[in-house]
Amino acid sequence: MLDVLRSLKSLLKISRVHIDNNVFRLHYTVTVILLIAFCIIVTTKQFVGEPIECLHSSEVPESVINTFCWIHTTYTVPSAYGKEVGKDVPHPGIDSTQDASQFRYHRYYQWVCFTLFFQAALFYTPRWLWRMWEGGKIKALMMDLDIALCAEAEKKAKKKMLVDYLMSSLRQHDWYAARYFLCEAMAFANVVGQMFLMNRFFDGEFLSYGIEVIRYSEKDQETRTDPMIRIFPRVTKCRFYKYGSSGNVEMHDALCVLPLNVINEKIFIFLWFWFIILSVLTGLVLVFRVVITACPLVRVYLLNMRFRIVHLDNLHTVVRRGSIGDWFLVYMLGQNIDTMIFKEVLAEMAKRMTTEPKEAA
Repeated sequence: MLDVLRSLKSLLKISRVHIDNNVFRLHYTVTVILLIAFCIIVTTKQFVGEPIECLHSSEVPESVINTFCWIHTTYTVPSAYGKEVGKDVPHPGIDSTQDASQFRYHRYYQWVCFTLFFQAALFYTPRWLWRMWEGGKIKALMMDLDIALCAEAEKKAKKKMLVDYLMSSLRQHDWYAARYFLCEAMAFANVVGQMFLMNRFFDGEFLSYGIEVIRYSEKDQETRTDPMIRIFPRVTKCRFYKYGSSGNVEMHDALCVLPLNVINEKIFIFLWFWFIILSVLTGLVLVFRVVITACPLVRVYLLNMRFRIVHLDNLHTVVRRGSIGDWFLVYMLGQNIDTMIFKEVLAEMAKRMTTEPKEAA
């Protein structure tokens, strides 16, 4: 397990080449690490410890009851949550009713570790696609220009090569930018979709889970019912059937403790708030992408705010003569090469954009 955790640390390493933004990075670094870490915690408790322990008063071996109830699910009675514990019922959601139509079965707990791993894979998918589509373009164009300490002749030659490429491929990078924007949209669709996936996984309880927990903390202690115990019950019931000595089918009730749900409830309340925060941040990024696509002045403002050392007139020229794809490529290059070199590259681009048409005429 320690080897797996060490390998996850590589996702947190800051790469020398930046090909995305911080919000997009939250999806495939922080979120993936959290989900895999949670998966390891749940798996360790599930397969190393005792995920379920059942109390019963029959001659059936305890290990058989535990295994059966873990595999074939347990149940609670929703109507029993409103009853007083210790007086009307022994535990929240547990009473003596024999009406199976009132039972609520809990089938999710065997699948939590697999679901968390599947979620992690989905969160990494947009990053994998973008790396495949990006194809190392930014790294190739950098040409080690992120290191300012190099021979002047070498620096000059590399700057010329970079400007020549940017000028010769002007207005040809729109599809490059569109693919990145598509990956950001996929990241947003993924995190929102995962909220609904979890809601389906927990029988329609997940979407309102965080809100109910907040409301629970504000209610009077005498009347409130913990939503975490309702969704992740710590004590459930289980029915085991076998043949008796006379050949008749006998039913045996078991009271089962699920210590794993103490961990599950903490994991998923954290994920609920984290997914909400991530959805809002990614949604704002997508709105911002629409604005910068529609308004060139915003692109100029963003470049000026990020690279204040570059002359504003040069920024206006580069943005006005180029397309959204050119702006995106220039912005990404600015994050990866030396600031002074970037300033000189944009100055040369602006100069050639304003003089070459005149020379051609």
